[in-house]
Parts: sequence; C-alpha cells; structure tokens
Amino acid sequence: MLMFALSFAALACTVAARPSLSYLENHFTAEDESEEVRSAAIKRLLEVFGMEDPPAIHGHKQAPQYMLDLYNTVADVDGVTKDPYLLEGNTVRSFFDKLRSEQVEFRFNLSTVASTEKILTAELHLFKLRPQASVTFNRHHFCQVSVYQLLDKSNSTQGRKLLSSRLIPVHSTGWEVFTITQAVRSWMGDESSNLGLHIVVQTLGGSQVDMKLIRFASGRSHHQSKQPMLVLFTDDGRRSATLENADSNDTPVTPSLPHAPMTGPPSRSARSLDYSEEEGLSTSCKRQPLYVDFEEIGWSGWIVSPRGYNAYHCKGSCQFPLGQNMRPTNHATVQSIINALKLMKGIDTPCCVPDKLFSINLLYFDDEENVVLKQYNDMVAGSCGCH
Repeated sequence: MLMFALSFAALACTVAARPSLSYLENHFTAEDESEEVRSAAIKRLLEVFGMEDPPAIHGHKQAPQYMLDLYNTVADVDGVTKDPYLLEGNTVRSFFDKLRSEQVEFRFNLSTVASTEKILTAELHLFKLRPQASVTFNRHHFCQVSVYQLLDKSNSTQGRKLLSSRLIPVHSTGWEVFTITQAVRSWMGDESSNLGLHIVVQTLGGSQVDMKLIRFASGRSHHQSKQPMLVLFTDDGRRSATLENADSNDTPVTPSLPHAPMTGPPSRSARSLDYSEEEGLSTSCKRQPLYVDFEEIGWSGWIVSPRGYNAYHCKGSCQFPLGQNMRPTNHATVQSIINALKLMKGIDTPCCVPDKLFSINLLYFDDEENVVLKQYNDMVAGSCGCH
C-alpha cells in the first residue's frame, strides 16, 4: 500500500511538472502564427523587389568589377540613388559567356530577362590581352575589330550580320566595349535566333590578323574578372509618381539625403499646441530612423550591396496650428482648423506622412547567378509633412 502511494505521488508530481495540454496548444499556435506572419512578410517584401522567391546562390560569388563600379556611381553607401537621371532605365544586368570557347565566338543566356522589359542598350565587354612577346614588334599599330550576329550555324559571310566595328590599338590592353543592341532585341523577339556572336579581326588593309597579335580573354582560360560579358540596360515599366509629377524646373535630387526637418525656437505664429492629457507635450511630425537589415532577414547570401538601408518613417502629431516646419498642404491646414473648432464630428487631425520619397539601388545575384543592378522607386522617406 505504501509503495502504491509513493508511486501515485511521483506520477502526480510528474504530471504537475509538465505543461498542460492547453498551454502547449497555445504555445505552438503562437509560434506557428509568428512563423506564418514572418513568412508572409518576407514574401510581401520579395514582391516589392519584383521576385517570387529569393535566388538560390551556391558558394561565394564575385560580382564583376564593372557592376560594382556602376553601383557606386549611381548609389551612395546606403544604396540611395544619387541622381535619378544617371542610370539609363532602371535595370542593368551582366551575363557571362556560356560557350566558354577558345574561339572568338560568344553566346549569352538571356532567359532571366522578362519579355515585357524594354531593351534600351546592350554592350559586349571584351578584355583585350597584351600581344604575345614574339609578335610585339609587328609593323601594325591598329586593327579593325568587328562584331557580327550569327544568323545561321554556317558562319558564312551571308550567315552573319555586322553589329559594330572600330579601330583598336594593337598594343593596348584593357576592356573594349561594343554596342550590340540590335542583336539582343532580335533575340528577345525570338529566343531560337540567339546563335551567338562572332568576332573578326583584320588589318587596315582587310587581311586576317594573327590571333597571337590580337587576343581577347576567354571564359575557359582566364580569371572571371576578365571574362567576356554582356551588359544589358532595360526598363521594366515601373515609374515613380514623384518623378512623373515633378515640375520640369525642379533641380535633380542631390546625392545626399536631406536632414530631418529641424525645429527652431517656437514662435507665437507657428507654434504647435501638441499637448495630450496622458503624455503632456507630444512630438510634432518628423522623420525617424527605420533601418532595414538584409542580413537579419536572411538575404545576405544573394544581395551584394547594400547590406541594409535606412528607409525612415514619419511619426508625430499634426495638431493645430500647423507650422511651416510641418510642411502642411492647404488641405491639411483646413482639416486641422475644422478639427480644432469642432465644426464637424469625426474629423481627425491630419496625418504625419512622407512627402518626398527617394529610390534605392540593389546589386544582387539572380537565379542564374547573373549580377543585376535594379533601381526601386519610393523606398526611402526623404522628408515628412502633415497631409
């Protein structure tokens, strides 16, 4: 009997020590809801960036130096656009040659470009190597380099179309850029027509040049930093309401963000009576920090730059009378007067909202591990006002 009593007591203690079934159900339900909310929020943020799923990147990848330089040209350290007119269109993509051939033929996979995007400019970037030592003292100082679009697999004169041609110094080294916009537009119209590009190098007299004299880096034998690359400038049709509605006499956006509106000493004419019974003197409408950390979200694996950015948000009251430091619209001023005089029921005070928005630039790897520079409108609150 004593043993039964002790066993029962131990069982009772064990049961008491365990969480109740209702507690466990509530706990897991809360976790599930939290994870569900996070998943929905991440999906919605991806939609803002025009994606369905985050790109899957395998291993550490290095962005082409050209794309890094372009990003630094158009964006500040936080990714905010320095000047909306610096970039042609709103998307720039870089593609590496898929043939990886030793020959002067190149092909690029453009499947990640949406058919709705407007092709603005396409450039072929080739890295010219130094001539081999044995032919350094050749009598030729310039050569004619021509880029052809292949129209069929024969690679005959009739089976190709001239895209770009110009003189290049024989003894130079570095990147050479050729415009191939016509070819890319035709490829986008008919994917099966993408048979690639062919390079022809000739003397000024039109004879063939020894390929030991004029050499371009290939995807097979040279470092990724020198590989043949196609750079494509497009516009996906998104337009900022701020830019569309901007007055033609407005000056371009300056590279740096303006500081949050500063409130000077209160004056009798512009002072805002921001009082509440519970909090005393409340804060008037102004811009507050709101940092978006891509690493914390879990996107650091595919986003090259920036690591995060300050989106800012607007917070504060818009009580009567509205001072000019609150940048009120005429409508907001009238609404605040109606609210203060209680001329109508249910009329709230104006809202503290962004009245100027800036774009940011994202440099990232897509699903095919191409590097993309894309500009996203209306992502940063530049200033706040009562509306």
